[in-house]
Amino acid sequence: MNETKLYYTIGEVAQHLGENVSLVRYWSDQFSNVLRPARNNKGNRLFSPEDLRRLELIHYLVKDQGMTLEGAKQQMKANPEGVNRREDVVRSLERIRDELKVIAAGLSEIKSNA
Repeated sequence: MNETKLYYTIGEVAQHLGENVSLVRYWSDQFSNVLRPARNNKGNRLFSPEDLRRLELIHYLVKDQGMTLEGAKQQMKANPEGVNRREDVVRSLERIRDELKVIAAGLSEIKSNA
């Protein structure tokens, strides 16, 4: 996402995470100790880049690592830096894997045309 943006709507966050708006809203309520979205005049949640980062971490812990919400809360409280680094490494490796798949597909195409 665009890191220069001050706030993201709940729809933008949900799209970024690949989840439903209702799930992001639920997580926002459940993790109120670490997520503090601002509210506009209508009362809609507006998430800061830091909130977005924390939601990415929650998504990683719950969806990718299979933790319960309670387990994710405890992990974020006990070792937030360790979790952040591990999640960053996993995301980087996933991006590298995706890039390698594109390269492999391109090589296969070149080979079949030769």
